[in-house]
Amino acid sequence: MSLEQLRTFLEKVKANSTLQDKLKAAKSPDEVVTIAKEYGHEFASDKLSQLSESELDGIAGSGCTINSSLCGECTKVY
Repeated sequence: MSLEQLRTFLEKVKANSTLQDKLKAAKSPDEVVTIAKEYGHEFASDKLSQLSESELDGIAGSGCTINSSLCGECTKVY
């Protein structure tokens, strides 16, 4: 459940539009964790809050950072 696993997953997200769409549809950090597991990455949802804004910038192709407390533009509330 490492932060490194999360960072590796986010790199994969940047290059995969299907994965980006799945993350856009996620309704909670736990759903993000479940999606990551489907792609072979394991981390706890609390790791999402440990990333910097720059690490999350542009994830899911919409500027969404998966954690609304890190993004002033995100309209999702978790």
